[in-house]
Amino acid sequence: MSFRGVTKVFPRGIRALADFCLDIADGEFLVIVGPSGCGKSTTLRMLAGIEEPTSGRVFIGDTDVTGLDPGDRDVAMVFQNYALYPHMTVFDNMAFALRMRGESRAEIDRRVSEAAGILGMEGLLGRRPRDLSGGERQRVAVGRAIVRKPAAFLFDEPLSNLDAKLRLQMRSELARLHARLGATMIYVTHDQAEAMTLGDRIVVLRDGVVQQVAEPLALYERPVNAFVAGFIGTPAMNMFRVRCRSGAIEPLEAAADLGRADLPDGEYIMGVRPEDVSVGGAGIPASVELVETLGNEKIIYLATPGGLQFVARCSPSFGARQGDAVTVGLPAGKAHFFDQSGERIARDA
Repeated sequence: MSFRGVTKVFPRGIRALADFCLDIADGEFLVIVGPSGCGKSTTLRMLAGIEEPTSGRVFIGDTDVTGLDPGDRDVAMVFQNYALYPHMTVFDNMAFALRMRGESRAEIDRRVSEAAGILGMEGLLGRRPRDLSGGERQRVAVGRAIVRKPAAFLFDEPLSNLDAKLRLQMRSELARLHARLGATMIYVTHDQAEAMTLGDRIVVLRDGVVQQVAEPLALYERPVNAFVAGFIGTPAMNMFRVRCRSGAIEPLEAAADLGRADLPDGEYIMGVRPEDVSVGGAGIPASVELVETLGNEKIIYLATPGGLQFVARCSPSFGARQGDAVTVGLPAGKAHFFDQSGERIARDA
């Protein structure tokens, strides 16, 4: 399936997407990620037929579906709010679309039983939505999509209403489901951790414009611009405005030696991942402002006397506490550099 030059402008000139082009491979788990209002859900809704593009074409396979009704597109959408029928049992919720198609009772029973087995819901088929937990309701919504055996599954932030533990559980279940079914899945989220763990490829959107399409590791290691670099990764990449003079890197906001880089003289944006920040040994004097202990690691918030602020990811054995004086290294060799417009600067190092 593909989007070819799709633009969506809502009334009063609100632009949700601009010249959106994307090819999605059969069987791919594609994740669309970005901040609120960037056009993620609009993209999904146009694929489902709920929204019509202002311009451009949408294809499923070789078929131009731009003008087709949602029911003629052979896709199944799972919404954030589950959208279950409250007066129906789990079985009837899952069977509803099949009954509307006129499927036989035996076929309906077979498909619902198969989907319930995949999702571990065999004991829930007689219950109503009010008797289910949030995670169980989400399973029903996914099961309702599975029974239809669509050409593609569309997920619109399906885990955002769940607590942290259930999100992790459902995330792993969706990954296993994709591996088992081998179906095309397009998943929309604002949570970059979900995107990194689920997606075969990730599309990063900002203000309706594609910033980068790449595999998760490539996105993390080689972001094409400062926006992607700062959006992907938790904690976020440290960003500093710096100048390079004869190879020496120094921040614009403070007096500090940030190392050397093979760059022409000029001003840049320098990004350093928290795991690449070294605490202790030779480096810049700084003080510890906050320590977050997460069990397997510590997240350290630091500030220099000159006003630089940044975050480091440290081992759980890191012993400094709030207010302690430390030294910090920001190795330019591991840094990402962007020009003043935010575009990545290609470097051999």
